[in-house]
This record gives sequence, structure tokens and C-alpha cells, in this order.
Amino acid sequence: MKNTILVVGSVALDSVETIHGRTKRALGGSAVHFSLSASQFSPVKMVGVVGEDFPEKYRGYLKRRNICLEGLEVNPGKTFHWVGRYDRDFKNAETIATELNVFRHFKPKLNGDHARCGVLFLANIDPDLQRQVLDQMGRPRLVACDTMNYWISLKKPSLLKLLKKVDILFVNEEEARQLTGEYNLIKSARQIMKMGPRGIIVKRGDAGAMLFFKDNVLSIPAHPVEKVVDPTGAGDTFAGGFMGYLAAAPDWKNFDVIRRAMSYGTVMSSFNVEDFSTKSVGTITKSKICSRFDKYVDALHIR
Repeated sequence: MKNTILVVGSVALDSVETIHGRTKRALGGSAVHFSLSASQFSPVKMVGVVGEDFPEKYRGYLKRRNICLEGLEVNPGKTFHWVGRYDRDFKNAETIATELNVFRHFKPKLNGDHARCGVLFLANIDPDLQRQVLDQMGRPRLVACDTMNYWISLKKPSLLKLLKKVDILFVNEEEARQLTGEYNLIKSARQIMKMGPRGIIVKRGDAGAMLFFKDNVLSIPAHPVEKVVDPTGAGDTFAGGFMGYLAAAPDWKNFDVIRRAMSYGTVMSSFNVEDFSTKSVGTITKSKICSRFDKYVDALHIR
């Protein structure tokens, strides 16, 4: 199971409004967006929790995308529900309501198959829970995690303990600076690498992403999108494409492999923003992904 990815994170129902319309209680959550993207490249097992109101159609939808749901708990109560709105420029999401519901008491429990997965992605949850998941694992060949400013402020000591055991960390610019106190992203990433991770991915929204790995620094642009409809989950979709490609690679530590993974993550993220919820990423074909990837890397001269 060395190429199988285990992802642990949120499964949600999202109600989102943008200038192009709105959706109500649509499928969302960090683990969902990641899994739909990663499953285009590698088998995925998802661990999360939902309430009794979680639609059965969403469960079938995820299974059809080669995502194992044995670790998806159903607890009494309602599913995590996020309500948000984006302005015309899509720069920032305004949170109108965050109803944690059953997710408030989420305590991930792994079975034997989960523990034997070769790749682990810890989506944005409490770092205490992330460390508990890692303690239940066998010996994954690749461990990556995401975090946010809330956890950096509230539980930095716990996060620092986790980072000692992580290979790759995903953060945005604000989070990198908050974690280190250093404004310059290159200096900030170097400081974070001293905390444990071999690689740092800095997500920069419509400005693209930066990769720091060993002595290498790579900055790549976002894929141009003519009409952005809903950017919810774009970062998790990027991580899914990136990790999915690395999981399928014999040697993920090769910089050329990681560089291609950055491009696949960027391409998957561009599909995500073209429609609400998971409508685009959940229905695209491998041929469409490859076609967009080829055009993207040709423009960047990546071989």
C-alpha cells in the first residue's frame, strides 16, 4: 500500500455565495477537496466524520472516484456546515457562519489498512489530532500536513512537535510569516525547514505557489482561468494534485518529480475554481487533466 494516500480532515456541507450565484449545503471540506483531486493519480482512503444529515448521494459520489470511505464515521447530530461569501475579486472569504456540529468532537481512529498506507496527508485540523493520527500510523514513506493561522496562534507548541515528524508543510504567505516572525518568504521558509519539514509549499492564491525543498526554490504562476466561479477548496485541491502525483512516483524526493507535482497541483486547482463546490474536479477526465497540464508546462518550459 505504499502508493495509497490516507487523508484525515473535515467533511462538510458548504453554503457559498459569489457574484456568479450561490450553493446551499453542497459537498465540501478539506478532506473531500483533497481526495477528489488526489484520487486522479493514486488510491485514497479518507478518515472524517459526518452527521446523520449527510446525503447518501454524496457518499456514492465519492466512492465512484476511487475514494475509500471505511474511515468516514457517522455520528448522531449534524454535519459540519460552513457558510461564506466572496467579494467580486475573490481575494478573501467572508465567513458568515461556522457550525462545527459533529466535527467539534472528531477523534480520528485508524484501522489496520489505514495504518499501513504509505502516504499520509494531515489536512487542516487541530495539531493535537494530527499528532494523534501520526502516532497511529506504521511507517509512511511520506507525511505532509496543512495548518492555519488559528492553530499557529492557539497551539504553536503542539504544531512545532508535529513539524519535527513531517516531510512537507503547506502554508500560505500569512501563515509562514506568523509561524516564524520573518516577512521575507525565502528566509521564513528556511526557518520552517529547520523546524523539521524537508519541503515547504507556500500557497499564494492567484499569484501561484512557491516550493522550498533542500537548497531549491521554485516559484510557479497560477494557471490562467477565464471565469472564477468559486475558489472554496482550491488550496486543498492543489495539495491533492501535488500529493497524488508524488504518491504515484517511485522516488518522491527527486526534485524534478516534485516540480512536476507542483504543476499538477496548479492544474487541479484551476479546475476547482471553475464551478461551485466539487462539480468541476469531481467530473473531469484524466485526458482533460493531461491536456491542460501539457499546455501549462509547455508555457513554463518544464520538461
